[in-house]
Amino acid sequence: MDEKISVIVPVYNVEQYLERCVASIINQTYKNLEIILVNDGSTDNSGQLCDELAKKDDRIRVIHKKNGGLSDARNVGIAEAEAELIGFIDSDDYIDEDMYEMLINNLKAANADLSMCGHYDVYHNLPEAQVTEKKTWELSPQEAIKMVMEAKILSVTAVNKLYKKSLFSEFKFEIGKIAEDAFIMIKLLDKCNKIVATNEKKYYYVHRENSITTQKFSLKFLNVIEAYEQNKEIILEKYPELKEVAQMRMNWAYFYVLDRLLLDKDYNDKKLENKLISYLKDHSKSILTDSLFTKGRKIGFVALLLNRNLYRKIIEKRGY
Repeated sequence: MDEKISVIVPVYNVEQYLERCVASIINQTYKNLEIILVNDGSTDNSGQLCDELAKKDDRIRVIHKKNGGLSDARNVGIAEAEAELIGFIDSDDYIDEDMYEMLINNLKAANADLSMCGHYDVYHNLPEAQVTEKKTWELSPQEAIKMVMEAKILSVTAVNKLYKKSLFSEFKFEIGKIAEDAFIMIKLLDKCNKIVATNEKKYYYVHRENSITTQKFSLKFLNVIEAYEQNKEIILEKYPELKEVAQMRMNWAYFYVLDRLLLDKDYNDKKLENKLISYLKDHSKSILTDSLFTKGRKIGFVALLLNRNLYRKIIEKRGY
């Protein structure tokens, strides 16, 4: 008999997206699923909708809990999962009908602990194109860490993957952090014996109309730097050959936080701004010589070295 997969879906105020998400799981070609909807204290009709959906398919189980955030909801789902294989789907996203069939087939064929696929970025309900050349790799932890840190083919996102549940025996998603995936993914890959990955896109990652140019800055964005500092420590200790990609991600994290700080015209923290810019200036050489940074990013960085107001205008225009 096919091995069961527990699919964990944290739900919080997503009534307009939830049915599409759940329908894409119900309609999977791989049928032996346990679908765990974790209603994380929704204040709209999402919780009621979860209960209604559960009546339509006996594979659906609903857990209602007080609001604790995405990480807490995922951790509750892991603890409740009956299967030895688990996956995560965010409730505003959706998947191709054969995603789990492909992920489990690859996992079994490679005798791997974790199976990954590519994802579509979806803006304004329009997914980007599928890859032209589909490839599959069997990877060591070091190779997989390099691939997700580079983020050209695969990334640290938790959702487009199938895991042996045992990987989570030591680790949980960190509660109260943003960038929760970045905090855990390198630890999980390090724990694997083998990882299998395909660049074929099967997961639809929906970007909602919350443009970063209008997003409010908060000090929580510093979690992104914290996550990649943690990852850099793991890499320097266990995979020193990957120190350059670890530094690239640190540079990227500092850009990420700086851009959001500068794009919020209502938030003013010159001390933090100076600290972020100082770090980037100290790593000028690695930024300007790194092939993983785009030409546009490098031109923007040169502008930052000259004048931060000029840099702000560039990122406003580019929407970094």
